[in-house]
Amino acid sequence: MKWWRRGWWVPALLAAVVLGWLYFGRTGLTAASPAQREADAAALRDPALIARGEYLATAGDCAACHTARDGQRYAGGRSLGTPFGDVPAPNITPDPDTGIGRWSFDDFWRALHEGKGRQGELLYPVFSYTSFTKVSRDDALAIFAYLKSLPPVQRPDTALGLAFPYNVRSSLLAWRALYFKPGEFKSDPAKSPEWNRGAYLVQGLGHCNECHTTRDSLGGIEQDRHLTGGQIPQLDWYAPDLSTQPGGGLDGWRAQDIVDLLKTGQSAKGAAFGPMADVVRNSTQHLSDADLQAVAVYLQSLPPRAPAAAAPFVQAASHAQGGQLYAQRCADCHGKDGRGVAGVYPPLDGNTSVTEPTGINAIRSVLLGGFAPVTAGNPQPYSMPPFAQQLGDADVAAVVGYIRQSWSNKAAAVQPADVGKYRNTPSD
Repeated sequence: MKWWRRGWWVPALLAAVVLGWLYFGRTGLTAASPAQREADAAALRDPALIARGEYLATAGDCAACHTARDGQRYAGGRSLGTPFGDVPAPNITPDPDTGIGRWSFDDFWRALHEGKGRQGELLYPVFSYTSFTKVSRDDALAIFAYLKSLPPVQRPDTALGLAFPYNVRSSLLAWRALYFKPGEFKSDPAKSPEWNRGAYLVQGLGHCNECHTTRDSLGGIEQDRHLTGGQIPQLDWYAPDLSTQPGGGLDGWRAQDIVDLLKTGQSAKGAAFGPMADVVRNSTQHLSDADLQAVAVYLQSLPPRAPAAAAPFVQAASHAQGGQLYAQRCADCHGKDGRGVAGVYPPLDGNTSVTEPTGINAIRSVLLGGFAPVTAGNPQPYSMPPFAQQLGDADVAAVVGYIRQSWSNKAAAVQPADVGKYRNTPSD
């Protein structure tokens, strides 16, 4: 019998709502003064502010979620999958009836900073207000000015696709009490301005934690595992640990390697693929060199993830078969030694996207191919063809296992059933 038919959820949900309201529901922003509102309204017409807002909206990759496939930019309609159902991204063009045309800046600031809509309704955290709350008021005003300058597009919101009880918005009070603490980013006076700028971009606008950190069964980010890697819900890719320290996911990466990857999609250490390729194409390639360098400085300061207890290394029975497939299909580009060609074909030896805990990235790359983003700095990237049609599940498991267990790589093997699980999942 389904758990919600057992009856116990009713008092539990009510208790959670009351607890959340007591903890969080009465908090709110201090209303702006009339003079502040007048100044904000006047500033919205400033071309320099609008231009800065466009840059910041790009840094936040806002269009990625708020633009449907083949749809008009920022007009909403993209369905964002979660383990609890689909949540459509709204229209944020200045259409008065279906967009944000009637929104004031106070409304927009409340959405970013508090995760509340124009009517005070609680917003679902698929909108990353858990990160956007750190955005400064000045930057939020610039983004709002840019959105208000866009051509209005009339496109009504798509219906919410959440099942009961997740479609009961009041239940978010308890979720927010557990996982959401509103507040702007505060600079660390002990750190350099460059570090603080990088921390602001990564923690706030860049909302990197939303993918690069594990989530629990309620969809909340595990705060003590900041940027230590995690499987992206519903997308079936693994976002790696971002520490460059010994034992970290980017162990050995220089600041320039990080800048190169974010600017061009390629670096001497690896290439952007899967969801990250979209982030580079739509967002990070357009950031200034100073901001990219600041991001690199911040990431280089992250502590390494605490090492897990090492499991006994067991070489896959299919290792020899995988080696033959690798020699036939992969070695010409990635090299017999797995070192690839710097800036062209990514290395596989020591590549944490290959050795990440789940094996998802390597499986999906073999099945779907590897396609680095087209960027201004790399307008004709080399790509890897998909092998889903040429190789069966056992062959894919064998070659992925070989890659994960060769050279210096000592990751667990994968099974044919793992390949079958991800063979027909969407690519984005």
